[in-house]
Formats: sequence, structure tokens, C-alpha cells
Amino acid sequence: MFRTIPLSQTATLPIWRRPLTLLFLMAAAMPIAFATWSALLNNFVIEAAGFDGSDIGWLHTVREIPGFLAIGVIALILFIREQVLGLVSLILLGVATAMTAWFPSLAGILTITMLSSIGFHYYETVNQSLQLQWLDKKRAPQTLGWLLAAGSGATLCAYGLIVLLWEPLGLTYNTVYMMAGGLTALIAVYALIAFPQFEAPHPQTKKMVLRRRYWLYYALQFMSGARRQIFVVFAGFMMVEKFGFEVHEVTALYLVNLVANMIFAPLMGRAVGHFGERNALGFEYIGLTLVFLAYGGIYYFGWGVMLAATLYVLDHLFFALALALKTYFQKIADPADIAPTAAVAFTINHIAAVFLPAALGYMWLVSPGGVFGLAAAMAMVSFILALMIPRHPEPGHETVFARFARPAPAE
Repeated sequence: MFRTIPLSQTATLPIWRRPLTLLFLMAAAMPIAFATWSALLNNFVIEAAGFDGSDIGWLHTVREIPGFLAIGVIALILFIREQVLGLVSLILLGVATAMTAWFPSLAGILTITMLSSIGFHYYETVNQSLQLQWLDKKRAPQTLGWLLAAGSGATLCAYGLIVLLWEPLGLTYNTVYMMAGGLTALIAVYALIAFPQFEAPHPQTKKMVLRRRYWLYYALQFMSGARRQIFVVFAGFMMVEKFGFEVHEVTALYLVNLVANMIFAPLMGRAVGHFGERNALGFEYIGLTLVFLAYGGIYYFGWGVMLAATLYVLDHLFFALALALKTYFQKIADPADIAPTAAVAFTINHIAAVFLPAALGYMWLVSPGGVFGLAAAMAMVSFILALMIPRHPEPGHETVFARFARPAPAE
């Protein structure tokens, strides 16, 4: 169960016990619980616990706290291997999801949401670290694209089964949460037992790492988190508030997004490998700027529902190019910095989640188009930052300004 094998020797293992197989298994297992929890959440909290707008706001605030505290992973890897921590976090996500319907009250739902969110965010932090440690730099963009597609496929299956079986089988919230969460937990337990412990060639630094030469990566992570919050909170809300989308129509949009990600994510991974991180991120940010401006135009000029739905799908596709941010860091990082920096970056990415949704909620009441205008401005700032990425980033050449700087210690 706890046999340790260096990564250099894993080619001799059967395919079903290799590191890449484990990454794909985890990529598929996590969305089974998380996508099911997300799909049923709004209906469940209203029907079972009588949530109002204030309650759902508190729920999402609680849900984001563990992301902001993802830096705690650094303390945990002092005592537990990353691979084990990732799988234990996945088990926690699964078990908490399975128990969601057992506590139909505000306090109960907030508590179980906190537990599932700890599992989700700590899993995601460790998962990103393991991906960058285990994947070869030359093949990382393409492989990350395929991992995104695998996660989208698992989410598609979860949504599809809910849509097809909910009414014919008379399913309940408890039944669906138990099945989805239990399956995720079982897969994680299997992975904990069936796979050896993979030893990366570079031991990870077991303390918080903040290096000046990573400043551009930190800045891009912060802007990414801020833009993402605006999309997650307000884009879907707009579809319901302005155009009166019903549950099945919103779900249909989700399904279109998932199919598009399954098809295009691997292609985007290849594009990042071919054109480089600077060009890929620049294309993403220009595209997002135009999308957010068009969202604002929907409010100011009365553009129609088909454009809004198309923009919603394009939004998701552009965000898939964010894998280039991972590979940019992989190329500039000291290999020993990957785990602690993944935790720091996850925290930086979630800074905006603490205050932005609530603050912009008030702005939404006055000017919904203004919210999307602000998002477009953020995307343009990200574009300017992306132009600072070298065509071929590497340690000592983290930004285009590195050529003008004196040699300095890597801090």
C-alpha cells in the first residue's frame, strides 16, 4: 500500500498503476461529487432549508474560506505525503457530499459545506502540485488538456444521469448525494490502496515560499481569481434574471459547455505547447475582454438571448486556456518550490473571492453592465501582464525584463 517508487522507474509498472493513470483517475473522481453537489445545491437549500438570498450568500462565503486558507497545505505536507494528502482530501470531499442531505438546516448545511470545501480546495492544491511535478515539461500542456477533458466527461455523466433518472426513478436529494459522494470516496480509497507512492526527483520545500522572481505568476493568479469570481457569480445569474432561464435550460448550457471542453481542451493544450504561454494567455485575455464587453452590451443595447448563451459557452472555452498559467510556472520554477507555491498561488487566487462577490452585488443593483465592464478592464490588465511573459520562459528568464536585470539570487 505504501511502497515508494521513484518516478524514473514507473515505466516498468503496469499502465493501471502509473502516475498518469492516477492523475486521470483523480481528475474523473472529483467532479462526480462536486458537480452533483453543485447541480442540486440551489434546489436543495431552498426546498429543504428555506434558504433566502442572504443564506446562499453566507454559504458561498463559507465555501470559499478554505480556498483562501489553502496555504495550510504547506504545514500538512510536513507530516503527510502530498499524494496521500490529495487522496485523503478527495475522500473528505466524497464523504461530506454524501452527508449533505442529512443536515437540512442553515447551521448544518454551512458546516457540511465547510468540510466538503476543505476537501475540494486541499485536493485541488495538491493535485496541481502533483501534475507539475509528475508531468514532463514538453508534454505537460497536451496532458493537462486531456485531464481537463476527463474532468468534463465525468461532470457530463453526473449531469446527464441526474437529468435522465431524477423523475423516472423518483430520486431524492439524499439518494443522489449518497451515491455521488460515496463513489468519489470509494475511488479515492481504491487509489490510496492500489497505487504505490511516487517519489518525484526533487524533494519539496516544506515552508512558505514567496520569491520575487515569481511576481508575475502571483499577479496573473490574482487577476485570474478576480475575473473568475465575476463570471461564476454573475454570468449565470444574468441568464436567469434577465432572460428567465429555467433549471433545465441552465443545465443545458452546462452540458454544452462540458461537451465543448471535452472536444476543445486537448486542442487548447496542444495550442499552448505550439504557440507558447504568452501567446495563449494573450489570446485568452483578449477573448475574455470582448466577451465581458458584449455581456455589458446585452444590458445597454438589449442584445438577445442567443448571443448571451453563445457568450456563456465562449467564456468557458477561453477559461480553459488558463492551463498555460500552470505550464508557465512549471517552466520558471525551482522544482522544489512547486508544492509550497501551489498552495500560495491558490490562496492568492482566492483573495478576491472573499470580498468581490459581495461588493459587486451592490454594484449589480445599480449597473449590471458596469460589473461586466469592470471584468473587461480586469481582463485587459491580465493581457498587459501576459505580454511580460517571455516566449521561452525559464529560471532566470521569468519575465521579458529579465534580460535588462543584473544577475541576482533566485529569491
